[in-house]
Amino acid sequence: MKQVADRIRWTVDLLEAAPSDLILEIGCGTGAAVSLICGRLRDGMVTAVDQSKKMILAARKKNAEHESAGKVRFVAAKFHEADLGESRFHKVFAINVNVFWQNPARELHPIRERLLPGGTLYLVNQPPALGKIRVIEERTTHHLTAAGFDIRQIVVGEQKPVPALRVIARCLP
Repeated sequence: MKQVADRIRWTVDLLEAAPSDLILEIGCGTGAAVSLICGRLRDGMVTAVDQSKKMILAARKKNAEHESAGKVRFVAAKFHEADLGESRFHKVFAINVNVFWQNPARELHPIRERLLPGGTLYLVNQPPALGKIRVIEERTTHHLTAAGFDIRQIVVGEQKPVPALRVIARCLP
């Protein structure tokens, strides 16, 4: 079995998933974070979105047991186009989804609508080179603030081969 990247473990630990949490992952890839989170859930659930049908198929295969137990739902779509019904979430997270530091306007509005009161957004980005961390931090925090989020924490972790940046935010009332 392939080893899970440090940034994914770091993010999942950071989420501190409670047994009843409703969690949304944007850009789930092959479902590595989903696998780790579902093991912590009792009656909670993860909704995992990825624009790649190929990645969703891989994630479903990796998490077939969790999916059949009703702990995860997979959606193949661009996030801003995803049909999530009336679902709302305690926690929303994304790992290495570049849109959040590049041009996230159309993604941040639906996130605000999907977060339950007191809900939290976690963005983690591990760039290919250390020199990009500050640019990603500045752009991410600027976009979040402009969209009505309150930055709660910014941390640069010690992941390998390059440190990862995490930004934690909540919606302003």
